[in-house]
Amino acid sequence: MLSAQQLQSYITQHLSCDFIEVRGDDGTHFEATIVSPTFEGKRMVQQHQLVYGALGDRMRAEIHALSMQTYTPTQWAEFNSK
Repeated sequence: MLSAQQLQSYITQHLSCDFIEVRGDDGTHFEATIVSPTFEGKRMVQQHQLVYGALGDRMRAEIHALSMQTYTPTQWAEFNSK
């Protein structure tokens, strides 16, 4: 069974993250908040595709559902200043 910590590690191995938090305790359903400079200039769909790419085949084999919120560092700073 996959842990939230393992999933977080998989993402950070392949994607530069300024901040990441992964939650989930059933081993197949997860929620993630990911802040990456790699997301700059990309639409949300493209940002999510980068995360899916970082996870590779794990999305089909180990992870049933991943709900994520992705932010650029600028968006994250604005979000946290509210």
